[in-house]
Amino acid sequence: MEHGEYWATGQGPDSDRAEDWREMLSATHLPWSTRVDHDADAPAFDAWVRRLWIDDLALIDCECGPCSGTRQRRHIAETDGEFVIVLMTRAGRETVSQGDAEAVLRAGDAVVWDSTKPAKFTVWEPLTKRSLLIPRAALEEVSGRAVMSAGVMLDGNRPATRLLTSYLDTLSTALPELDQCGVSAARNATLELFIGAMRSGGDTPTTSMAQPALRAEIDRYIERHLLDATTPADVAAAHGVSVRTVNRIFNATGQTVGEVIRVRRLARAREELTDSDQPVSSIAHRWGFSDPSHFTRSFKAHYGTSPRAYRSATRLAGGSRQVSGAVVQRARSAGRETGVTATRS
Repeated sequence: MEHGEYWATGQGPDSDRAEDWREMLSATHLPWSTRVDHDADAPAFDAWVRRLWIDDLALIDCECGPCSGTRQRRHIAETDGEFVIVLMTRAGRETVSQGDAEAVLRAGDAVVWDSTKPAKFTVWEPLTKRSLLIPRAALEEVSGRAVMSAGVMLDGNRPATRLLTSYLDTLSTALPELDQCGVSAARNATLELFIGAMRSGGDTPTTSMAQPALRAEIDRYIERHLLDATTPADVAAAHGVSVRTVNRIFNATGQTVGEVIRVRRLARAREELTDSDQPVSSIAHRWGFSDPSHFTRSFKAHYGTSPRAYRSATRLAGGSRQVSGAVVQRARSAGRETGVTATRS
């Protein structure tokens, strides 16, 4: 498996490092406008970025000097897909703002921001950070839609947050050696650890109506009966509650039982498209889609590409599953010579 992609600002005297940095950031962290202060007494601005793929999740390490950036509605319109981003500060100091929330991040702190809303940042001193970019479609597979709100701080001292960050430390080292099955398992574990950190360490409110413990039990039940024709009545009977209670629990997260089952079936079908050579129609039927055309429409609506195109893309990429909905932004070929390098190591 590839060891990832690498970008760095130019080293030559004619290099426009400010523009290099804007291109690098927009290629890996979604489109931004950036500014680099040219202080005659300060060292020349420098930055590098490395990106690894955990299936459709992007794990990005970065170092940069003092700078600032804004993400406005025009940048949002240029972004292909919707993402949730976890920003983890490893050294230095940065301020991140989105909506009415502002987070001042130092080493060990983390914040979660939303790609669909304007944002801004200021790096006050040389910064080392790690970002995890998660497509919203992936969050829906683990019932994570409701836990997301802009500007959520994750307390770095909480066990769930420490578990997530230490896991990503280990994964960044092990990822290049993992096979496809290992990458899929790592991806799912990453999502579950993120949801756990959000629920235990963020500012996300929990209501009695949501009944998180019961919802977790129901989610496990659905996973065990994913191939069955499960209905809200089946779920209610299995857990000794009313159908109204089941519907209320799912409505609290903006979902229905049927939607959760459909998304999870699509996720399992997606894994089989890469891990097996079974015909698309057979995979569709196995995961509860009797009509292959309906499966194709559902798959494309959720992942942004058809099942066949997804399979072809993953085979061409050598198992690194970067479907269109997961590709943040590819480094654009500039019309001028720049110092930006985007290489695979």
